[in-house]
Amino acid sequence: MTLQVGEQAPDFTLHASEGGEVSLSDYLGKNIVLFFYPKDMTPGCTTEACDFRDQHTQFDELNAVIFGISPDPIASHKKFIDKHGLPFTLLADEHHEVAETYEVWKLKKNFGKEYMGIERSTFLIDEKGTLVKEWRKVKVEGHVEEALEYLRNRAE
Repeated sequence: MTLQVGEQAPDFTLHASEGGEVSLSDYLGKNIVLFFYPKDMTPGCTTEACDFRDQHTQFDELNAVIFGISPDPIASHKKFIDKHGLPFTLLADEHHEVAETYEVWKLKKNFGKEYMGIERSTFLIDEKGTLVKEWRKVKVEGHVEEALEYLRNRAE
C-alpha cells in the first residue's frame, strides 16, 4: 500500500505518553499533525519537539492536535516531555508498525553504518481523516513554521 495525499489516512492505535491508548480515528473533527521523529532527547528531535511546543497554541487555534511518534518506549517519552515541557502527546511505536504503514521506516546510513530507523516526516490529516499534506525527509529548521503556515492557508 502506497500512502497518497487525498486518501484516507491509515488508522492506528498506539500507547500514549499520558497513559492509555490513542487511535487516529478518535480525532475525527480535528486537524491532526503527525510528526515522526527518530529518537527522544537527540539534538534534532529535541529542537523539532520544542518548535512544536513553542507553536502549540497557534496549532490549537486552528483546531489541530499534535502527535509525535517514535520507536521510543513510554518511559522515555515521559522523560522527554518532562524535561522540555512538551504540551502534546507522544506515541510509542516500539515495533515500528505505524512507521512502516506511513512509509517512514527506512534504511539509513550514518558514519558508514547502515541501520533501519525513522525518516523524519510530518503528515497533516484534515477533520475528515484525509491525508492532505506530507513532508518527508524533514529538515528541522523552519519546518514547524512551514507546517503552521500551510494549515493557516487551508483555514482561509
